[in-house]
Amino acid sequence: MPAIIQVENLHKTYSTGRVEVHALRGVDFSVEPGEFVAVMGPSGSGKSTLFHIIGGLTPPSSGRVMLDGLDLASLTDGGRTALRKNKVGFVFQKFNLLPSLSGQGNIDIARDISGTKNGYKPDQFAEIVRLLGIEGRLHHRPAEMSGGEQQRVAIARALVNHPAVLLADEPTGNLDTANSDAVLKLLEDLNKRLGQTIVMITHNPEAAQFAHRTVLMRDGKIHG
Repeated sequence: MPAIIQVENLHKTYSTGRVEVHALRGVDFSVEPGEFVAVMGPSGSGKSTLFHIIGGLTPPSSGRVMLDGLDLASLTDGGRTALRKNKVGFVFQKFNLLPSLSGQGNIDIARDISGTKNGYKPDQFAEIVRLLGIEGRLHHRPAEMSGGEQQRVAIARALVNHPAVLLADEPTGNLDTANSDAVLKLLEDLNKRLGQTIVMITHNPEAAQFAHRTVLMRDGKIHG
């Protein structure tokens, strides 16, 4: 079975005035279907840049990225938008829930924006909601939820369209230890029970232990 993510000789350079910043310097990286991979590295190592390029949020300077059989370089702006809506689920450190909507409303708007026909069926998604432990919180607005509950709703929102890949960027960065462990265990369960492919960006070695394997980044390169 081919890799669901294949990155080849990836470079990314940012220009700020006369200064060029080489965020990625020839990265080769792959993820198999159903893997849970942690990408670790200090601030400035290039891990977030890699995250944004894989997710179709930022174009590379050079190199190749394949995601679920699609070559990102061949996609138009509209094609990359469709990729983000239909192939990728995003979970960020900030929960990014709309404060005026309930938990259910935040999930529904993601489904409506996508319009994909490949999302989970209602009974399947109800099982995900039960797994996340948010059945009783979906009619509450974000201000009425704890940080851990908000992140669980954000994960449900990211999963609603049955993405090929779930990308999580420091998903426990705003949580205390107990809620961090709970969210990481939930990601582990989603991977095991649903076969959900997950790539998680983290600087925390304890968080990385929940993944199948850890990729180390430093100075824009992979180091193991």
